[in-house]
Amino acid sequence: MIEILQYEFMRNAFIIALLASVACGIVGVYVVVKRIVFISGGIAHAAFGGIGLGYFIGLDPVICVVPFSIVSALSMGILSRRTKIPEDTAIGILWATGMALGIILIALTPGYAPDLFGYLFGNILTVPTSDIILTLALDIVIIAVVALYYHEFEAMSFDEEYATAIGLPAERLYLLLLCLVALTVVALIRVVGVILVIALLTIPTAISRLFSSRMHGMIILSIAIAAAVSISGLLLAYATDLPSGATIVMLSAGVFLLACISSRARVAHRTSD
Repeated sequence: MIEILQYEFMRNAFIIALLASVACGIVGVYVVVKRIVFISGGIAHAAFGGIGLGYFIGLDPVICVVPFSIVSALSMGILSRRTKIPEDTAIGILWATGMALGIILIALTPGYAPDLFGYLFGNILTVPTSDIILTLALDIVIIAVVALYYHEFEAMSFDEEYATAIGLPAERLYLLLLCLVALTVVALIRVVGVILVIALLTIPTAISRLFSSRMHGMIILSIAIAAAVSISGLLLAYATDLPSGATIVMLSAGVFLLACISSRARVAHRTSD
């Protein structure tokens, strides 16, 4: 274990895994409780357009994903709230449009896109220092916003009608939450890729929800679980020479299965007593 840390790319991988766990652990709770997993997947896939834009104009694709994913998130939220277009239809349209735009922009870019597979499925072992700084900045923004609107987000996530009735700006809070999802997508792209982001956003929270019913408890537990599976998956991928993003997701799914079995066993034991 210690000898692995002599390599800079492994140190960077561990650092960004921990930083990304903070983002997905916090925002993932709201995604699961609010039941916006599908729209989160739409934001993640639409963000591929930002990757294509980055290649096309010659900038770091991850930097271009930030504004692109926020615009995609706001577009999905506004279309589903203020038009007669059903939410799932709006998500599907922007999901496909973002992916298609990214593919076209990459096709129009001269030369070869060497890191494309990593953006799609994650390649945590190639993370540069600039991405670590960006992810840290995103974590700070997410923590600050959630700390500022913690009770408002909690009320809206559990019962939006009640939140509206007591005078909270539910629609603006919802759009702000989608922006946080967009920032979390950016933080997770290097870890598990655009295709697998939705797994790391939902599985740690799904596990934590089996053991905690309070929002702050779920957030703390989700961060810890996300960090544990990310680090463990990274070590397993390194040892077996498997793709890091897919390994992290499969390990998360395995832990979720074990957690479900454990939870059912506890319930059965209490019932028998």
